[in-house]
Amino acid sequence: MDWFQVVFLALLQGLTEFLPVSSSAHLILPSQLFGWTDQGLAFDVGVHIGSLTAVMIYFREDIWRMLAAWTGSLAGRGRSTDSVLAWYVILATIPAVVAGFMFNSAIDHYGRSILVIAGTTLIFGALLWWADISRTEVRPLEKITFKDAVIIGLAQAVALIPGTSRSGITITAGLMLGLNRQSAARFSFLLSIPVILGAGLLKGLEFLETGTGDQWTMIVSGTVLAAISAYCCIHLFLKWLDRVGMLPFVIYRMLLGFVLLAVYFLA
Repeated sequence: MDWFQVVFLALLQGLTEFLPVSSSAHLILPSQLFGWTDQGLAFDVGVHIGSLTAVMIYFREDIWRMLAAWTGSLAGRGRSTDSVLAWYVILATIPAVVAGFMFNSAIDHYGRSILVIAGTTLIFGALLWWADISRTEVRPLEKITFKDAVIIGLAQAVALIPGTSRSGITITAGLMLGLNRQSAARFSFLLSIPVILGAGLLKGLEFLETGTGDQWTMIVSGTVLAAISAYCCIHLFLKWLDRVGMLPFVIYRMLLGFVLLAVYFLA
């Protein structure tokens, strides 16, 4: 990579990680569409860690409350809304962890193609639109249930396939289960923390064995840029979500999906 690619990809990751448009797809596509050298999994993980930093800073008060309440529940000091939410985040993380260990190699080998990304972009974009317009309940996050957490967790596991969008499919599942937009988005963002952290630790250990100093410089720079852009993205997304809904993201996914199909079949 050169420095233009580093800046471009880091900003792209930060802006797409928490929008329902698939950040993994947007990190894969430049190398295939523009002929760039693939940035590799180490850089992908680095910019995801930047996004993780952003979401932890943005939700720091929620995280501290949930952590304190969860620790209290372990010590037998009773249940609270925050402790239950913390347990549900842990529960919903398990399917993605299991699926990651079972299918990660196969997805890396077969999933990073334009055709796969085009298909998942279109299919899950349409599902997001349907979930948003067909909502009949608008429950707050405090009303999330054990069943909700399990289903959203299973949906998150599907997001290992590039183009699906982790935030997109978890928000879709939350909307289909009757959560309001803000609650579906906030649970999705909280759920990103253990998943990104776990992936970052695993890939980080792998990279320690093969990385070079030059690579580390670019990865650290990309991580900082991704963190800044992700923080801004979270703030603006939650601020505008109830006003704009999911339609702009659905339209973008449809356009992107059809463009990718044209590139695949006509190029």
